[in-house]
Amino acid sequence: ARAPPGGVAGLAAAPGAAGPGAARAEGAEGLFVVLGAGLAAASHPLLYVKLLVQVGHEPLPPTVGRNVLGRKVLYLPGFFTYARHIVEVDGKRGLFRGLTPRLISSTLSTITRGSVKKAFPLEDMEHVSNKDDVKTSLRKVVKETSHEMMMQCASRVVSHPLHVISMRCMVQFVGREVKYSGVFSAIGRIFKEEGILGFFVGLVPHILGDVVFLWCCNLLAHFINTYAVDDNFSQASVIRSYTKFVMGIAVSMLTYPFLLVGDLMAVNNCGLRAGLPPYAPAFTSWIHCWRYLSAQGQLFRGSSLLFRRAPVPAACFPID
Repeated sequence: ARAPPGGVAGLAAAPGAAGPGAARAEGAEGLFVVLGAGLAAASHPLLYVKLLVQVGHEPLPPTVGRNVLGRKVLYLPGFFTYARHIVEVDGKRGLFRGLTPRLISSTLSTITRGSVKKAFPLEDMEHVSNKDDVKTSLRKVVKETSHEMMMQCASRVVSHPLHVISMRCMVQFVGREVKYSGVFSAIGRIFKEEGILGFFVGLVPHILGDVVFLWCCNLLAHFINTYAVDDNFSQASVIRSYTKFVMGIAVSMLTYPFLLVGDLMAVNNCGLRAGLPPYAPAFTSWIHCWRYLSAQGQLFRGSSLLFRRAPVPAACFPID
């Protein structure tokens, strides 16, 4: 999952701290690791279902429903129906397939962000103030975003190999394979079959998505707070505090195709049924994957897990 700008790992203290301050910083970093792992575990069933939808696995038939205009449409199973199907097949523990490598990936990501911030502290970081002129405030935003981008890219590179393993463990549900049964055996298998580059398939679209997300989110929030929110408005400070959060939601939808392509490349042509025809051809690059999904009108497949309309012509429904 994509880390929001200024994630919790970014709050670690700068190097050079001593005594109680250093101990508190280490304790805070440990807390962030635990919180990150807990969040990853709690959200894992959602990510699991999303991934199966992303690869195009639809084991349950669609049902007829009506949209807001009262017209008949076919709806594919939502998250809760899909999750119940997984439980019926694999039991409740089945919802947590691939969790171990994901927890390791999350931990590596959090530790890396904190380590990069300590190694390359943003000296004299000043937050944007209403008193700043346009040039000064924009310079501060660019500086902060560049620093966030460096931390995010480093954490993505370090954690991506375990992300690949986690993805492959989960999509084994499609073909009922057991090729990737453990972290260490999966590492050995990937290295033997694909070499070192096998651990970084899908990395480029993920990094591009992270970079676009960070810059768009931070710059849009800055310009909205600067030019759209009037200082004379009584709730101006409250609105500004939520702007980046709202922009993050909006921008994450626009950058979703990068996430989808990265996840599909992680499992494509790796010997698992979910990465082979008829689910997908063997892609030669992530750009090939992007073009294929675009031609199919599937660049946002899996972005919604509640109301999923099946791509069926209206003529398939009987007229009332």
